[in-house]
Amino acid sequence: MIASRTPCGAGRAILLAALLAAATGCGRRADVGPVVVSVIGDDAPEPAGSDRAGLSTADRVLTDSIAMGLVRFDAAGQIEAGVAQRWIVTDGGMRYVFRLRRARWADGSPVTAGQVVALLRRQLAKGARNPLAPYLTAIAGAVEMTPEVIEIELSRPRPDLLKLFAQPEMALVRTRAEVGAGPFRPTRRTGTTVFLTPVPDPDRDTATERAAEDDVGLLTERAARAIVRFADRQSDLVSGGTIADWPLVRAAQPAPANIRIDPAAGLFGLLVARRDGFLGDIGNRAAVAQAIDRAALTAAVSPDWTARDNLLPEQLDSATPPVSPAWAALPLAERRTAAAGVVARWRATRGGTAEVRLALPGGPGGTLLWSHLARDLYGIGVRPVRVAADDRDADLILIDRVAPYDSARWYLAEGCRDCSDQAQEAIEAARMAATLPDRARAIAAADAALTEDGGFIPLARPFRWSLVAYRLRAWTANARAWHPLNRLRDDTN
Repeated sequence: MIASRTPCGAGRAILLAALLAAATGCGRRADVGPVVVSVIGDDAPEPAGSDRAGLSTADRVLTDSIAMGLVRFDAAGQIEAGVAQRWIVTDGGMRYVFRLRRARWADGSPVTAGQVVALLRRQLAKGARNPLAPYLTAIAGAVEMTPEVIEIELSRPRPDLLKLFAQPEMALVRTRAEVGAGPFRPTRRTGTTVFLTPVPDPDRDTATERAAEDDVGLLTERAARAIVRFADRQSDLVSGGTIADWPLVRAAQPAPANIRIDPAAGLFGLLVARRDGFLGDIGNRAAVAQAIDRAALTAAVSPDWTARDNLLPEQLDSATPPVSPAWAALPLAERRTAAAGVVARWRATRGGTAEVRLALPGGPGGTLLWSHLARDLYGIGVRPVRVAADDRDADLILIDRVAPYDSARWYLAEGCRDCSDQAQEAIEAARMAATLPDRARAIAAADAALTEDGGFIPLARPFRWSLVAYRLRAWTANARAWHPLNRLRDDTN
């Protein structure tokens, strides 16, 4: 029997609520009045403070709206000006010089280079709880050159530094009360909804009269409720959708034109969290990885979801193409036969049950994942047990993260927990490499070592969905799965 320790009654109730939405249809919402955005989550959005760890999707959306870093993402996930108006990269990529625009804080005072440097230093200080800190260690210092110019010096080249600076975790927030210099200001809060009004851009020659349609109401709510609201034409965007709630969208059957899937870059797979049991053996880890029918899993979700058996999605900044596991070229039937033989020999030697505890998200999407993974593992003689996503005793943990920037080192570092010494040493060598060729070679070595170790089992790319009203013509699917609130109706705003 396949064991599960996650109740499903609540999921059925949510699914029923989503089905009710189908009856209302998802017709076109007129471009009248403020844009209403539902972000899937539990708590009301809060701007980032000094502690950037643990920001929810709604927190990140709000922070990006009322504050910004030196740069930020546009509608297509590309770099655009933030607090910095323009920038140059010199000294072989070791020095970034930013000229600030005429930005103003929420109290109307001008943003100065000295203030920006102080905030950057606080974000980069040792012990700062910023999840991006491990990927910013090449920054040697930030200094004020003039009241409008700052310089950031690196100890090692980082071509993708701007993509890290564009993340909401790097937004320049003075305090939670004073917020930052973003394109919006919060005007009031009602329950879990924050109302935002655009801020005039002082760099523009002509001021445009603000219309009600430029305002945004940002709220957080459960996926089923957000889908119902959208179907009833009471909102314009449902954002932050993952695999966990995707079956609710299919049950509600919104108009196909409203359903958008981002080609998100990142990791979606199973991280080996414990190595003191069945998964302590490298052969057993490979057996689990090769037993999974990735094509069937992704096809059961969406034709737009891409399966993956490589840790790296593409070569990126590695010296070699992504390394494939040894079993990847075999037909699925042969893989499963070989995997079943490995498990049988282990059980005969140990005289026990091959059990694996799977930590998966709740909701109908988590159950969909469980049904496929459990079937595949049970088929090779492994007894799967479903546990909560935060269970500390789990053997395998689902990792579902969008990459903040396009470096293979991010994938390797995020996919390594107690992985082999060889893989850890190569990842560290990549971090400390003094030149880009040395870094590329170290990344390639780490990719090969981590793939051989089997510490991470890739399944697919991250799955990110949104429901988008027709009035949001500037909404654009992108690899960052990021959609700024001031780039929804008109990307020229």
